[in-house]
Amino acid sequence: MKGFAMLGPNKTGFIEKEDPKVGSRDALVRPLAVAPCTSDLHTVFEDALGPRENMILGHEACGEIVEVGSEVKDFKVGDRVLIPAITPNWSDVYSQAGYATDSDGMLGGWKFSNIKDGVFSNRIHVNDADGNLALLPKEIDPAEACMLSDMIPTGLHASEMAGVTFGDAVAVIGIGPVGLMALRGAVLHGAGRVFAVGSREKTVEVAKKYGATDIVDYHNGRISDQILEATNGQGVDKVLIAGGNAKDTFEEAVRMLKPGGSIGNVNYLNGHDDVVFNAGDWGVGMGHKTIHGGLMPGGRLRMEKLARPRRKRPDRSITDDHPPLRRLREDSGRHRTDAPQAG
Repeated sequence: MKGFAMLGPNKTGFIEKEDPKVGSRDALVRPLAVAPCTSDLHTVFEDALGPRENMILGHEACGEIVEVGSEVKDFKVGDRVLIPAITPNWSDVYSQAGYATDSDGMLGGWKFSNIKDGVFSNRIHVNDADGNLALLPKEIDPAEACMLSDMIPTGLHASEMAGVTFGDAVAVIGIGPVGLMALRGAVLHGAGRVFAVGSREKTVEVAKKYGATDIVDYHNGRISDQILEATNGQGVDKVLIAGGNAKDTFEEAVRMLKPGGSIGNVNYLNGHDDVVFNAGDWGVGMGHKTIHGGLMPGGRLRMEKLARPRRKRPDRSITDDHPPLRRLREDSGRHRTDAPQAG
């Protein structure tokens, strides 16, 4: 198979490898569409996960099955399928305990471009096919389907972890594609006032369409100062983090959070950094301010639910000029026409 890979730190390019072996419960998929993610940049250029060599990148895709293992019951060759970014081992004890994203070890449910080759290839290996794949409805365009792999469910999971409920005041830090989905998730969960933290004209426009009531531009001063002023010093009930860094972002989030409030983080932090915030803003450690961070739940059921008729508009976030894709193109010195051909 041929794929676009991390050849080493700060280096990418196309490579060829042997086709993956298909286990009895696995499937091999030919991609119909793939999408880049800022996570690919963190992995390659920021050493966020540690060194990787000759590892094919990517974790957002849909495709057509070309081979299934002998024990796969619900899928067959020729089926068009959604592929979640997170593909847990559903027989692992952590999955049984409710933490499938940590099956096979912490973050072990995240296999693509982490502990095995990713989806930027003409062959994609999917473990535990019956538990992880979902049929791709005919009415969903493959480009939209890629948004269901990671972007939409990751953003929604920020709202789930924070426990956004009816009438909450919510701040969403970072309104790139995932942040916009976090914002929409907060609205769908009943948030009353939603602060969107960002400055790019296009994402601000989409944030308003998705339900943001207030726009906070970090160029205009500390975001916590701006939000505390807008709420008469009260702050917000929930903070959803989908951008920023380990130090400054959490300091701002804890500072603007009400006592009893929760933070839902889906931002991919650099593994070498420390999360820093002021103890006084945390009520000297006793302010009942809770931080949750996690990968979006993977697996078949979540994909099937996301693929049902819906009001969400993932196409608002689809572009072929996304910064991660542009940087990967520039680094490789190639264009889409040079990508591996499915077949």
